[in-house]
Amino acid sequence: MKDKVVLITGSSQGIGKAIAAKFASLGANVALNDIPSQEENLKQAKQDLAQYGTKVEYFLADVSNLESCQKMAEDIKAAFGKIDVLVNNAGITKDRTLMKMTPEEWEKVIAVNLTGAFNVTKSILPSLIETQGAIVSLSSVVGQAGNFGQTNYSASKAGVIGLTKSLSKEVGRFGVRVNAVAPGFIETPMTAVLPEEMKGVIKKFTAMGRFGQPEEIANAIAFLASDQASFITGAVLNIDGGLSI
Repeated sequence: MKDKVVLITGSSQGIGKAIAAKFASLGANVALNDIPSQEENLKQAKQDLAQYGTKVEYFLADVSNLESCQKMAEDIKAAFGKIDVLVNNAGITKDRTLMKMTPEEWEKVIAVNLTGAFNVTKSILPSLIETQGAIVSLSSVVGQAGNFGQTNYSASKAGVIGLTKSLSKEVGRFGVRVNAVAPGFIETPMTAVLPEEMKGVIKKFTAMGRFGQPEEIANAIAFLASDQASFITGAVLNIDGGLSI
């Protein structure tokens, strides 16, 4: 990954920040991204990644807005000269049973998690064709199996899988690879708010008996983005400690 340029959306904290650190540790130059309200966290992430000695910049953009994503693509190209890897990581949850879910809660999750992946990918794809680059998008085990109270989130993550498989067929002829990972329950701010009883149930049904670490997701994404995965495209890799089985 030395001297490659990697964009990670939603990378101010959690899994996204861990992914950024992994790529920087491998010698990649990193473009961080998040929404304006996360600018302080982005500044901290940039500072934390300085230890690796690669170029790190952050770009404020709302992935649910296509114009914002197009400007980000132009700004990254101007700052780095190219883009080799896109990691579609940005995502949110607004959990509620369908009976109680508002249209706004449905639409916001779809807009960020699924339309956001479309917006960023569409904006970055010309650059990836130039470099014969790679895309790795974050789906989820709930995009395959569903989850109580997460019809919006599950639908968005199932959509990411469909996007991944279809796009891989479209751009393979250009040498661009498109894959996805499907994490299980990972220790992040998003899962920290879960009730302890629910955490216990999740661990019980996870073969390895624990939550995953953000670094474990980052390791797999770095592999899929690298030349070591040069003949892998259209794949969805479960990283869930055995939860899906």
